[in-house]
Amino acid sequence: MSFLRNHLKALVGIASVTVALAFATPAISAPTKDVTGGLTSVELDGEFVNALSSLNVTPKALTDSTLIGKTISFPISGGAIDLGTIKTEFIHLGGLSLSTSATTVELSDFIITTLGDKPVLTGLVTAGDNLVGRIPLFELGLPELTPPLEQERNRLILIELDNVNLTLTAEAAQALNQAFGVTALTAGTKIGVAHVDLTAATQKHH
Repeated sequence: MSFLRNHLKALVGIASVTVALAFATPAISAPTKDVTGGLTSVELDGEFVNALSSLNVTPKALTDSTLIGKTISFPISGGAIDLGTIKTEFIHLGGLSLSTSATTVELSDFIITTLGDKPVLTGLVTAGDNLVGRIPLFELGLPELTPPLEQERNRLILIELDNVNLTLTAEAAQALNQAFGVTALTAGTKIGVAHVDLTAATQKHH
């Protein structure tokens, strides 16, 4: 019996040390990096451009953005990306205006995020002189992504995402229809295909 008691005490001691080590050992941090720049370019879908034209709506790039043909580009100004899970959120400069002879709607300060239930691009919406608010504008259809995505060059991490499909959200369709007094825009309308080039710091800044 004494042998059994001593054996049990030894097991309890080992278990206690194991639990203590588990709490004392810090969790391994995820490889999160600061996004330092880059560019998101969207090739607008032909049917979407035609739909805007039929409504007499003219698209135009805001300051810091460029619109060449059907491709509009927005500089990336910051954010963060987890290279292990590819969770990310990053901010853009510039934006897009949609104008008729009577109304101008501006979509600006875009944020792409994959931190919620589904990937989405949100933006500030201004109709005329009224700030509508920040709403989800486009749902993002990401291609299958397999880490690692990054390459390191000149002390920067380069990440490229291609063939990202953009479709109009219900909130954006409602806001645009209300602003222009139409009912033509619907959720799920294909907006275009995005190409994203991100640069990130090799070290996480604190």
